[in-house]
Amino acid sequence: MYSVLLTMAQTADSHGTTGAEASAEPAAPITSRFLFVDVAAQRAKQLRRGALPRLQRTHASPHKLERVAMEEVRQGVIDYTLPTMEDVRAGRRGHD
Repeated sequence: MYSVLLTMAQTADSHGTTGAEASAEPAAPITSRFLFVDVAAQRAKQLRRGALPRLQRTHASPHKLERVAMEEVRQGVIDYTLPTMEDVRAGRRGHD
């Protein structure tokens, strides 16, 4: 089994505070439903641990974090990398 590494680029604004950097173009759409589930699950875990959502909600109704993560992945605002074959053979999870 492999693990997906999500990358959340951080940048400092003019006030010195740190926020998530919005990429100029969305990530390529995920065509594998299994990869989609892995990436969304990792993102939901980040959200549960306190990461801020990268999408603005259009209405005030609360959403499960899993739904928020799936929508972020669907819209391409989450960058991810897959482990290399060398990582898989060595038993490493993602990029160390």
